[in-house]
Amino acid sequence: EDGYENLIFEKTGLKLDAYFSATKIKWILDNVEGARERAERGELLFGTVDTWIVWNLTRGKVHITDYSNASRTMLFNINTLQWDEDILKILNIPKSILPEVRDSSEIYGYTDEYKITYGTGAFLLMNIGKEVLKSKNGLLTTIAWGLNGEVTYALEGSIFIAGAGIQWLRDELRLLYDASLSEQYANLVDDTDGVY
Repeated sequence: EDGYENLIFEKTGLKLDAYFSATKIKWILDNVEGARERAERGELLFGTVDTWIVWNLTRGKVHITDYSNASRTMLFNINTLQWDEDILKILNIPKSILPEVRDSSEIYGYTDEYKITYGTGAFLLMNIGKEVLKSKNGLLTTIAWGLNGEVTYALEGSIFIAGAGIQWLRDELRLLYDASLSEQYANLVDDTDGVY
């Protein structure tokens, strides 16, 4: 109604639509009690899914996204590669809630968490860098990834029957009628003394 559709399209490449993050952010700030005040005090941040993942992996140290994800918010100027001040003003969104925007492939931060795969087995991998290291404690050495002709190695802790063990408890011993109950039972274990 205010004639911003062409402006937004020129700056972001996107159609003015409720599908994109900008209008959702505006609605939250305008309609959720206390949201705008919290945002202005620096207690509320916005991010896309990648932002949320990096935020959690770095334990809240890094608030970031990449150009690709930023460009889908309807707040990012694809010509200047910046959050667009005009659109932020039109929608009354404080710039301070937005993540830093960086290249799509670079180191954003560091984590002390690890990749875990659950399935028939359970596997925990920890990045060890560019050199092969052999564990003295029974861990496996494997390749974490390959990029630009170079590989990065990882140490892997492996439990070969994790999921299969739960299935065995359910199907053969009938101690569980549903596999999801294994979490409930595991949480009943008192580990206050730090011994498992």
